[in-house]
Amino acid sequence: MKDEINAVELAAELTAAWLANPNTRTNADDVPAFLRSMHAAVVQLSGASTSANTEEPAQTYEPAVTVRKSLASPDHIISLIDGKPYKTLRRHLSSNSLTPEEYRARYNLKADYPMVAPSYSEARRTMAKSIGLGRKPGQAAEKATNDSPKSPRKPRATKVTEEA
Repeated sequence: MKDEINAVELAAELTAAWLANPNTRTNADDVPAFLRSMHAAVVQLSGASTSANTEEPAQTYEPAVTVRKSLASPDHIISLIDGKPYKTLRRHLSSNSLTPEEYRARYNLKADYPMVAPSYSEARRTMAKSIGLGRKPGQAAEKATNDSPKSPRKPRATKVTEEA
């Protein structure tokens, strides 16, 4: 209650100072509206200062599994959020409104913590190489000819003519 009285007194003093200014030209009808808006501003500012003093400590997140266990299998990565296995964490993180960087920061993970399971990554890599991704169009033909093993050829049969 004391804070409320102080807010009212402060708003009244500020309104009186505003009215005492010779450059202020106002009607008597505008004064109550100004007083209300000044009171609301004072209350809001006093509420903001008390909430700033009583800030909550940063929320700590407890991982569902250990980091070692999350990376134990090459077939999947276990999420530290819900403990479920995923081949790739990106879609799971976006459904939880997180980026990979925020996920790593939340659980104090290293910057090289993977977001994709190793076997899934290798399967995607193999498929991409088989369809020729990552090569320029001219390189595909050259690489195919350079990589193909040389087959032993039989020498051509040539006519040998004897000179008599």
